[in-house]
Amino acid sequence: MTTEKPVRRRDAEATRRSLIDAAAELFAERGYDRTTVRAIAARAGVNQTLLFRYFGSKTALFGEVVARNGHKQLRDTPAEQLLETALRGLLEPAGGASADRTLEVFLRSVGGDDEAARTNRRLTEEYSQVLAGLTRADDADLRAALVVAWLLGIGLTRVVVRQEPLAGADPEDVCRLMLDAARTLLERLP
Repeated sequence: MTTEKPVRRRDAEATRRSLIDAAAELFAERGYDRTTVRAIAARAGVNQTLLFRYFGSKTALFGEVVARNGHKQLRDTPAEQLLETALRGLLEPAGGASADRTLEVFLRSVGGDDEAARTNRRLTEEYSQVLAGLTRADDADLRAALVVAWLLGIGLTRVVVRQEPLAGADPEDVCRLMLDAARTLLERLP
């Protein structure tokens, strides 16, 4: 009497999503450099060779993680709401309904001159371009770059360094103060 193992169907898209989700969590927790392919595969519950099959490299997977949420947000969010949406996603505790760990992944993975750093720079430029459209000033690019730098600084101080009083501040207070101040640079913010 032979017992046959049930045939387990492979779901390539589910595996890809699982790897991206696992990588996003680990990159946010540890940063790009301290996250190993083995750890990503283990968190996703798959063999690490699948990471290479689907993405080619850890760097390409990193690009997918950053691009997935960042580009989706750029595509789906009206320019006037982009800053507030990004800020609220950053301030939401991990696991919260609107939490977006893209900025945390970005912040823990800055520096260097590899593909991960280039991905970060491209995404920052895209956000700046959208925000530059919210002012009629001649120095729109500079104003937008300053607002993006401010957003990144808030993320770094609150999420990575966890420095008080910002780390424990009420998200509503942070949003109100940040958006009020940002309107001096980007007058078309609502």
